[in-house]
Amino acid sequence: MSVMRVAVAGTCGLALIIARQIHDSTSHQLIILSRSAQPGLQSQGYQCQVVDYNDPSSIQHSLMGVDTIISTVTGNAQLRLIEAAVACRVRRFVPAEFEGQPSLRTQNGLLDRGRAAALALLQHYHGYIQSTVFICGVFYERFSVNGMVSLRIGVNTGYGNEGDYIADSRNMTAVAPVYDSSRNLSNLCLTSVYDVARFVVRALDMPSWPSEMTMCGEKMTVQNLIETIQSCRVFKGRWKYRPTQYVCLTEALTIPGRQFYPIEWQDTANLQYQMTMAQIAGDTPKQRKLATLIETAENNYAFTSPAYLNSLFPDIVPMSFQNWFTHNWASVP
Repeated sequence: MSVMRVAVAGTCGLALIIARQIHDSTSHQLIILSRSAQPGLQSQGYQCQVVDYNDPSSIQHSLMGVDTIISTVTGNAQLRLIEAAVACRVRRFVPAEFEGQPSLRTQNGLLDRGRAAALALLQHYHGYIQSTVFICGVFYERFSVNGMVSLRIGVNTGYGNEGDYIADSRNMTAVAPVYDSSRNLSNLCLTSVYDVARFVVRALDMPSWPSEMTMCGEKMTVQNLIETIQSCRVFKGRWKYRPTQYVCLTEALTIPGRQFYPIEWQDTANLQYQMTMAQIAGDTPKQRKLATLIETAENNYAFTSPAYLNSLFPDIVPMSFQNWFTHNWASVP
């Protein structure tokens, strides 16, 4: 295994989790690219480089000797980073994706955040720089106490707060995109960001990269996801299925004072109607949340299981969603 210089662009939660995994489990030289000085990270032994994404010379200076870039920055900053990487003859580039398969993304106007342009630019330069998209589905951390924004992940997405996506576990409500446009049960793949980091860092030592690499903590239907959250939050309450909701039949077995309110089981057509109404009302925040639900309903966060990296690295055993959720919500009454 050769030692390489790896740059992680960004200081969001995902970037720092990946950086820590590189720092703690490899001998690779790590540099963190940041728009501002990071004395806290430097005091922990990390090498940090301040970069001005509006200045090509600043970016190129920060990439001297870099073999691989892992990006968590989006928009114009990522485009300029790609241009600088090509100019500096960086060998490999990981764009800021870490979600579903880009080719399936339909709500680009609301969810893209410049990612399609980055992929197009990497394709344009494919003869000069290798790249791969890491596909992990939905982060477990979307269902975290206080949301994934508490980990500084998805801060500007519009669906990073607690309860923004499918289930509001604290208030025991849910808007579940359970059916696709053909009325089949919708599926999704989920992975913890910590397991994402383990797979990404292990892939650094692969001699060549395919254009996409999948990883998965767990694959389930949206219905099973809701049932898992219910079982963790209300213990042994029994639930009876109705076309539009689940109703608890055994309140004595729920946590005292807590009841799961009716769940809105949605399909693509109804979500699209709600999207039209939100567009008419000019309600952009609601549009962003609905866009993620439509993507989920249409199975755009689902892919073949076992995933590519799970098969390639069977010694990496991801945490199950139930174990993760139980641990994450253990202190919440």
